[in-house]
Amino acid sequence: MKIYQGIRNDCWEANRALPATELVDLTFGNVSILDPVKGIFAIKPSGVPYDELQPADIVLVDLDGKIVDGKLKPSSDTPTHRCLYRKLTGVHAIVHTHSRFATSFAQAGREIPNLGTTHADHFDGPVPITRELTPAEIGGDYERETGQVIVERFKGLNHLHMPAVLVRNHAPFVWGHNGPAALETALALEICAQMAWQTLLLNPAAAPIPRALHEKHFQRKHGVTAYYGQGGKK
Repeated sequence: MKIYQGIRNDCWEANRALPATELVDLTFGNVSILDPVKGIFAIKPSGVPYDELQPADIVLVDLDGKIVDGKLKPSSDTPTHRCLYRKLTGVHAIVHTHSRFATSFAQAGREIPNLGTTHADHFDGPVPITRELTPAEIGGDYERETGQVIVERFKGLNHLHMPAVLVRNHAPFVWGHNGPAALETALALEICAQMAWQTLLLNPAAAPIPRALHEKHFQRKHGVTAYYGQGGKK
């Protein structure tokens, strides 16, 4: 459908860009892009290698889960993306990877601690981790329940200031206002996860960044008086 060609192309470009970030192996992971006005999102088809992906392969799905256009099956994570778009306002792109360092924290059942200014530049606190899914949730609508535990974890948190989460025993999901922003956040998350892992190897008792230093770095990029960069929203 030509009326959705914009998000289809944006989704294709974002998915094709993933391998160069080294955040994905094989066919692990996916990117989706939402048109918030039409209530339609574009998402990678299930199991298709990134280097074989064509714009026409991208699947269009509405927020009720109905396939609007596409000849291939959408990603098996589509219900998770749909849940997040329905519940997290202002999110217009989602990236799911199995990047190695962030996924290691998810498998260890640990949040990614906020140990330094690199982390504070991107995330307003430790990157949270979800609770375990129950056997009933795993045996039911598993991918939708994955989205639900993410939403549950963000009660009391600002999902725009913390645009990432670790799904326990699984892997990270990150988001943003468009595809490039979400991809940048996914890369930043992996960098921060690797730095945290290495820091904890050097000093298992490493303390979190002092609050004043965290606030300075986060607010200079994301606050109302932000002054980092050349102006304008990324």
